[in-house]
Amino acid sequence: MPGEQKGSEAAPGEDVEKLPVEAWLVALASLPAVGPARLRALLALGGPAEVWARIVGPFDHELVQVAGKQDRYEQWRRNAAALDVVGLWSRHRSHGVGVAALGAPGYLPALSDDLDPPAVVFHKGDPEVVRGPRVAIVGTRRCTRYGSDLAFELGRDLASAGVGVVSGLALGIDAAGHAGALEAGSAPPIAVVGNGMDRVYPERNRALWRAVADRGVLLGEAPLGAPPERWRFPARNRIIAALADVVVVVESHASGGAMHTVAEAAARDRAVLAVPGPVRSSASDGCFELLADGCAPCRGAEDVLIALGLSGAEARSADTRTNPGAAGRRVLDALGWQPADAEQIGARSGLDMAQVAAAVEGLRATGWVAVSGRWIERVGTPR
Repeated sequence: MPGEQKGSEAAPGEDVEKLPVEAWLVALASLPAVGPARLRALLALGGPAEVWARIVGPFDHELVQVAGKQDRYEQWRRNAAALDVVGLWSRHRSHGVGVAALGAPGYLPALSDDLDPPAVVFHKGDPEVVRGPRVAIVGTRRCTRYGSDLAFELGRDLASAGVGVVSGLALGIDAAGHAGALEAGSAPPIAVVGNGMDRVYPERNRALWRAVADRGVLLGEAPLGAPPERWRFPARNRIIAALADVVVVVESHASGGAMHTVAEAAARDRAVLAVPGPVRSSASDGCFELLADGCAPCRGAEDVLIALGLSGAEARSADTRTNPGAAGRRVLDALGWQPADAEQIGARSGLDMAQVAAAVEGLRATGWVAVSGRWIERVGTPR
């Protein structure tokens, strides 16, 4: 059931000796600067409870080596001495956050055989939805309206076709893809976050976080209270790549975070598709690099379904926008896929300024263009 915890649980009021292995993993993951690699190194020294006992015990040279420096080791000791492990475990349970350890019942099968599986996975929602074909929709936070609309349409049409949409719930492309998947109301959404599930980041996506948890699942490897530190997001990206059968890059700057997800996908032999964008848009520089490197283009959900081996399936389009009319089509043709102002559109289309203004207002009202200040941007192509 949604919200149900998987993995071991401790009974209310039980003492430290009876805590499950997951509780000690939560405690270890709560220590400063303990990410996937350090947690794995700590667990190489012994079981989670044993390692915790060594941290709070006498000086331990092996732990200093794992910490990387004496100051961090001393910080671990101070934090561990002050941490109420039972209380921390209870807090995760009271927040409806499930915890599963690698190799234990309830751990996601999709991650168990990964190149770099998380030692512990936190989830809010229903982890059972992680099944069937899955596609990651990724891209820049600084997306254009063109990219945002395409991501929304891809998320909507893929979810309608029964494909689980995966993203990192960031601003921009990630959020648009999941908003589209939620509108479809079909395949449940899957999100991988880089911080504790009690610290929504970015705050603007709070409603989206809640909707994904209610209708799908939030996943991560950070315990409650973990802040959105920069180093956590590349680690998150590997999980996105691991969960996806296909990765679609909608818009990405040349060195954007989406390119890190692409590298992780390549390491796992996942197919990567890139959406072609306007040649003058820096938001599409990364996509053009991918296309030049041989990635297949993504022109819509059908291309993704073919990459999944579902070529017989058809994405159901939910485009209900009305026909733009003759003047509207002339404006769209003159506008192309780069933002322009009314004077530029008039010069290209041959329409006078009054005709341009009327046509743009009609296109804006029916959803074919977006207007920001003096700039007009096309957001769709009528059939």
